[in-house]
Formats: sequence, structure tokens, C-alpha cells
Amino acid sequence: MRRTIFNQDHEAYRETVREFLAREVIPYYEEWEDARLIDRAAWLAAGKVGITGLAVPEEFGGPGESDYRYRYVVAEEIARTGTTSFGAGLGTQDDIIIPYICDLGTEEQKQRWLPGMAGGELICAIAMTEPGTGSDLQGIKTTAVRDGDHWVLNGQKTFITNGIHADLVIVAARTDPGAGSRGYSLFVVERDMDGFTRGRKLKKVGLAGQDTAELSFVDVRVPAANLLGTEGRGLMHLMERLPRERLSIAVGAIASARAAYEWTKTYVFERKAFGQSVGDFQNTRFVLAEILTELDVTQTYVDQAVLALNAGDLTAVEAAQAKWWASELQKRVVDRCVQLHGGYGYMMEYPIARAYVDSRIQTIYGGTTEIMKEIIGREIARNSQ
Repeated sequence: MRRTIFNQDHEAYRETVREFLAREVIPYYEEWEDARLIDRAAWLAAGKVGITGLAVPEEFGGPGESDYRYRYVVAEEIARTGTTSFGAGLGTQDDIIIPYICDLGTEEQKQRWLPGMAGGELICAIAMTEPGTGSDLQGIKTTAVRDGDHWVLNGQKTFITNGIHADLVIVAARTDPGAGSRGYSLFVVERDMDGFTRGRKLKKVGLAGQDTAELSFVDVRVPAANLLGTEGRGLMHLMERLPRERLSIAVGAIASARAAYEWTKTYVFERKAFGQSVGDFQNTRFVLAEILTELDVTQTYVDQAVLALNAGDLTAVEAAQAKWWASELQKRVVDRCVQLHGGYGYMMEYPIARAYVDSRIQTIYGGTTEIMKEIIGREIARNSQ
């Protein structure tokens, strides 16, 4: 089905992204995967050509581009090249951290941090998940206690994307144990603050090059000026911005699933078996037909969700629907594409093998599929009473 979501400006930007990936990412990607760390030089290069920091306003050194379709283009091109470890870190910065600073930051905070984020000099992370707390944000145990002009921060965080590289970390902490959901706040912890240390660089099933870490905060004195947003509204700030994060996962999922289909379609019509191409067997054609249909149907929903985000109309339920469906579809599509590759699909030299291990996290982070269904189900129940 012909898509109408992109215009000529988006397609021109697509060429910029393709050239950037071909020059600055693809030649080094295997090295980064082996080292389990993306070179910071790639972030700097991305900043120079406007691949990161798109939404940073012009007065703070960015392009000031709020149209999410440009981020959509970046996600599609990263998926097409199979450079998803790079994309995961970039997505955290552009789809989560930068909107937090733009929406919640003071003028002084924006002046201090946004230019470096737009230029790729500052790499950022957000620390919500703890060793005993995943999707249940109210279970956060990290604390921050006011002490004069500082907050004293103590706690542990884990599974933190960009955790090794991070120059800035937005940390969710409990600031008033007796205030329920209004007892949490957000703080920006900077790289060299005493008591802030990084633990293991976690060895994951997939996304090997994307750095994921454990973080520790022991009596970290965070200046009061580094409080992000309103004291006591940290949980609300997180919840208000989860729809964008979840849509970004859906966008990456449909883009990766489409890339897996395209690689597989090419492969099966080149690969010979029993005197004919694998693509000429009826079963192969049926599988490809099923995948293409599911992709096109899902793509239509995700495209509309992106337009709703641009218009400021995307709801938490719509984002949850997009996230769980597209990420589960990605898993199904990639698995079936591995099968059509046969033994070669299990070899890491083929992009489909890396896509197989990289895709597994999609239904977990950003809220599991089960949590997404609970969000949707609660809304159904609320509207039925």
C-alpha cells in the first residue's frame, strides 16, 4: 500500500541519514558490536549533520524540528542497515531525554545542557528501573533528601541505556515517602558528581554495541538547581512522557520488521533448493504474503499514531496499542524470516541473525506487553462503567 506520511523534505532528509550511516556507522559497526560499545565519535558525527538533537530549539543549538516524522526516517534507515545498537542509544537521547529537558527544564538548565545534547557532546540516560523494580514505578526505592541547597541521593539503578557513556542521567527518586504518588521527583546527575559510580557494563542477549549499565548513587549531593520539573511530580512527569517513548519503540519495531522482510524476500529468490529458488515454493510465498499483509496493516496504524503525536493528540492507550502490537509483530516476523533463511539465518554474518537477538527486548522495555494490555484493559473497563 502506498504510504503518504512523508513529503519531499522527509525524503531529502532520508538521503542525509543514509549518507551518514554509510560513512560514519556501517564501516565501524562490527567493531563496536565486538567491543560492546559505540564509539563516542559517532555521536559527535551525528550531531554535526543533524541526526541527533532534532527537537532541540534553535536558540539552544539544535534544528528546532518538532515533526516526529524526521525521527521516523532515522529509525527506518537504521533498521534497514541493521545498525540497531546505535539506534537504541540515539533513540533514548532523542525520544526520551531531550523532550524531558525541553518540556521540564528551566531556562538555565536548557542553556547548560541542550547545546551539548544537540551536538552529540553530551550523551544522556534516564534511570528509572531498579534491581527490584521494573514496570512498577511506585516501587522505586532510590531516595533524595533535601539538605540546604542540595539533595542527597542514594540508590541503585539497573538496565540503564547509555549508562556507560552518560554525561547526564535523569534519576527518578522518592522525595517524600508519605506522599504516595506525589512523593517522587526527578534529578539530573552529572558525570563527575562524587558518589555517582557505574557498575557492570551488562552483557545482553542482543544490542551488543549499545551500552547498558548498572548505576550506583551513594550520598550524591545534587544541587537543588538540578531538580527537573516540579518537586513531587516526578511520577506524573514520567507517566506523561511514556506515550512518546512507547511510540518510538513501535516505530523501531515496524521499521525493523519491514527490514527483515526485505532482506528475506531478496534472499529466498536468490537461494536455490531442489532445482528452484526457495521463493518459488508455495509455502515460502504464503509466508511472505502473510508477513507483508501484517506489515502493511500495522504500518498504517503506526503512521497514524505518529501523526497524532505531531498533533498532540496521541493518548496513552493508543501508544500502548502501537507498542505491544508492533513489537510482538517484530518478534513474529523476524522469527519466520530466520526460518526462511535456513541455517544461514543462524549465522551472525547475516543481518537477520542479529535482528533475531536484537528484537527480543522490544516486548519488554518501555513497559512489557502485559503492562500495555493492562493499560488498554483498564481504559476499556473504565469506559464500560
